[in-house]
Amino acid sequence: MSTPHDIGIRIKALRREKGISQDELAQRVGVTRSAVAQWETGRTGQVTGNLSRIAGALDASVEFLVYGDDKRTPGIATQGDELALLRLYRDCDPEDRQMLLRTARRLARR
Repeated sequence: MSTPHDIGIRIKALRREKGISQDELAQRVGVTRSAVAQWETGRTGQVTGNLSRIAGALDASVEFLVYGDDKRTPGIATQGDELALLRLYRDCDPEDRQMLLRTARRLARR
């Protein structure tokens, strides 16, 4: 996993690329502008608890924010189980998506 500083660099780059101010990103995520500034400089560990909302606000994947690789579409889901998982994931709230990702990563390591 990347450091908060690495994640912050990617957040700042995406925000600027999309022409979004810190205030606007803060409003979209539901935090203060100060929190966004802290994320972008890596001064706080609170970024991880907001990753799914940040990713949604920046139209990016959590994987990109964390790892720097966009694995959003590594391949096309064609099997029934893959499609079912994808549909269920998309139906979840952002916080539940984060939980599902943590669980899937834990299972994949076994």
